[in-house]
Amino acid sequence: MSMHGVSNEDNTDLDKAQSKEIRKRSLRLLFSLVRPIRARLAASFAMVLVSQALRVAGPGLIAFAIDTALPKAIKGDLSVAWLTAGAYLVAALASAALTSFFLVFAQYTNQSVLFEIRNRLFRHTQRLSLEFHENYTSGRVISRQTNDIDSLKELLDTGGNEMIAGILYMIFTAIALATLDLQSFLILLCSLVPLGFLTHWFQTQTKFWYRKSRVSSAKLIVHFVETMTGIRAVKAFRKEKRNQDAYNELVEDYRGVNAKVIQIFGIYDPGLTAIGNIVVAAVLLFGGFRAIQGDFQIGLLVGALLYAKRFFDPMENLAQFYNAYQSANSSLEKISGVLEEDPSVPEPAHPVEIKHAKGALDFEKVEFHYGNGKTILPDFNLNIPAGQTIALVGTTGAGKSTLAKLVSRFYDPSVGEVKLDGISLRDISNHDLRTAIVMVTQEAYLFAGTVADNIALGKPDATIEEIISSAKAVGVHEFIESLPDGYNTDVNKRGGRVSAGQRQLISFARAFIANPAVLILDEATASLDIPSERLVQHGLQTLLKGRTAIIIAHRLSTVSIADRVLVMEHGRIIEDDAPATLIAGKGKFSKMHKAWRDSLA
Repeated sequence: MSMHGVSNEDNTDLDKAQSKEIRKRSLRLLFSLVRPIRARLAASFAMVLVSQALRVAGPGLIAFAIDTALPKAIKGDLSVAWLTAGAYLVAALASAALTSFFLVFAQYTNQSVLFEIRNRLFRHTQRLSLEFHENYTSGRVISRQTNDIDSLKELLDTGGNEMIAGILYMIFTAIALATLDLQSFLILLCSLVPLGFLTHWFQTQTKFWYRKSRVSSAKLIVHFVETMTGIRAVKAFRKEKRNQDAYNELVEDYRGVNAKVIQIFGIYDPGLTAIGNIVVAAVLLFGGFRAIQGDFQIGLLVGALLYAKRFFDPMENLAQFYNAYQSANSSLEKISGVLEEDPSVPEPAHPVEIKHAKGALDFEKVEFHYGNGKTILPDFNLNIPAGQTIALVGTTGAGKSTLAKLVSRFYDPSVGEVKLDGISLRDISNHDLRTAIVMVTQEAYLFAGTVADNIALGKPDATIEEIISSAKAVGVHEFIESLPDGYNTDVNKRGGRVSAGQRQLISFARAFIANPAVLILDEATASLDIPSERLVQHGLQTLLKGRTAIIIAHRLSTVSIADRVLVMEHGRIIEDDAPATLIAGKGKFSKMHKAWRDSLA
């Protein structure tokens, strides 16, 4: 057998194994959601059980009225007729009341389930490591929280209730028909053969096409989110036409998939109607012959016809339920996939407590690579004493940002250890680590709320005096005071009311108020213009004083405040000394500094 043949068989087995595991994963999620509300579900089931049993009683009471109560009424005895009519009315009212109560009770239960899964998904996606969010597009995450949960909501709100009621109604109707007339029941039983074939075909087709529909829908959302998120780049590179063409293709694909689903329903619904009408016609024909011969009462014939016709009434709703079920099942698989993702940087089982970190950092025989990619840091060793400011410089891809991510423990080393004050970062709780180490990135993201709220993110219980003090320390107080409402100015979405440079200054104030032992500035001055950069130089010196700092910057003006410069190349340190010493030398940093100085001339 060729290697290709073996590979194909292995892939087939793997697909089957994966599908089985995905089903198990979905069931685990479902059971975890259902387990806390078992009592409510049992109460709901009891209500719908009784309501459907009462609903099915109607045709039997009509048959009894025609064959027994009516002849007695003709003879002048109206008591049986009144009792039968009363029983019919009580059954109808009781069924309606129970159904109404069941629907309200079920909705309350459903909302509890949706509330739990929304919260669980949000909590878990926040807990997952940076690696997950860098690999899993924001559009897909949004699709899990919107599209997929909406599919579950649709199933729970309508489909689930109708499914339970419909199945019970069909079972009770079949039992009532068998009790009323066994021959009519046998006719109904024969119809289950073509009904089974038709339903199996419908389930197979909708399962396939609804999966395609969910994939097509997710692609639409991802494309839309990416376009809107990167709208500045779209405008800058005149990409509107290409984006529109790509979106049109996705819309056309989504429309084609949904058209196929509609075609399947266009076959299934008329098929159900045809089978139901044939059964009713057969019951009427054979029952009629028996009635003519005197072997079958008229009331029984009417009751049998009503049961035969009503048996198929829930089928269309069950088909709609299966439609919603396929969509929701696919969504449940995707949601369970996210919820069963483990953080690649797990919280330590027995964390070592750090109350007052000094900020000494050590890289001991560290190797790192992303996933199965090439090694970024090979056998990396570095010691940074507490309170020292170091600057990392080098070409793009040299490993500077990777080093910063390891210090922040956004990632763990593939080999070796990164230590803070002699303790492995793996052994420090996330809370203590985030208190001890703070990173300021180029993005300088501002959340919806006021300027004061965004600064206080570094210290949630900070007073307004502390907030103002931190702003003054980094040289941003005057700018904030010039805003319409000062510190109470709403920064709007993504900090829309302040420039990129101003957002960065606010992020410096946020870092200052956090008062970490280790501060990382990852291209943090990249968004600042020259005047703003000069303004913040004093603020940076205040910000860095007394703490360990790692500065990653292309602008060598920022590097000048460092105690020590590390020049990196291909994940290795090729130069390590004080800025003045390296500038006076003939190495790479000296050449970089000269080129930078010449660019300012």
